[in-house]
Amino acid sequence: MRLTSNPINLIIKMMNLYEEIVKLQREGRRAAVATIVNSRGSIPSFQSAKMLVRDDGSIAGTIGGGCVEAEVWQAAREVISQEKPRTLTFDLNQDPKYDTGLVCGGTLEIFIEPVLPFPLLYIFGAGHVALELFKAARNAGFECIVTDDRDAYANVERFPNALKIIARDFNEAIAELTPSESSYVVIATRGHRDDMRVLRWAVQTPARYIGMVGSKRKAITVFRELAREGIDPALFERVHSPVGLDIGAVTPEEIAVSIVAELIAVRRHSERALPHMSWFQDRKHLAAADAANEQNAPLPAPAQK
Repeated sequence: MRLTSNPINLIIKMMNLYEEIVKLQREGRRAAVATIVNSRGSIPSFQSAKMLVRDDGSIAGTIGGGCVEAEVWQAAREVISQEKPRTLTFDLNQDPKYDTGLVCGGTLEIFIEPVLPFPLLYIFGAGHVALELFKAARNAGFECIVTDDRDAYANVERFPNALKIIARDFNEAIAELTPSESSYVVIATRGHRDDMRVLRWAVQTPARYIGMVGSKRKAITVFRELAREGIDPALFERVHSPVGLDIGAVTPEEIAVSIVAELIAVRRHSERALPHMSWFQDRKHLAAADAANEQNAPLPAPAQK
């Protein structure tokens, strides 16, 4: 028997659910939404019913309860972890484990989609590359916070629609910033020392992506100096420097495109080999090649340059 409810109450519940989704995104949290997208026969709820599963396992809304909801909850947890949607099909007529007294029989399909935080990009520096990076990243859906110690560069005229603009000393600025696991950091200041100050802080945050503009020589120099200060060298393994994909970029506009392409690859969990410019990416490949040689194994295919 199909459950019914007052249409006004259903609308209010849906609005509350959507408001909760937006709230989670603004807080930088993840979740998954399960929706009944197809049904035949009697089911324990109504078509288009939704259930929100938060990253802490708590739920809002319902798709009917019982064993079906328990399985959907478990699948939603996996969708949150993998950040990829999936569809589940339940035959309530044939499988005895769903005979809990709550249903009369039927089949239903439930689509589970991830709810991801708004991607937030911290841009350190406000010069030519940073300006073009801001434009390209905004077009790709990233919210941006821009920081520079020069108010002649870090201002709303140059960076309209930025989520926040900080025109102060970098040490003062980073003291009030708290990147989350869904944050991205690109360091493009005008000087070696400023890059190093920001990188020292960035590698100790949970930021999902850290990139630093500059040559391989500069990256190695900065890494070595920070290691001498006592920063664990293992923390540099996740730094992309030189930053961006190797597409032969030369102009600030082209460099911005290469950086945003790399941000998107990280955001979307790209599984294919990409032509990274990062020194550490190259170093990992060379280490894999050396190991393969020692074992007389086939060499791994190099990234396309």
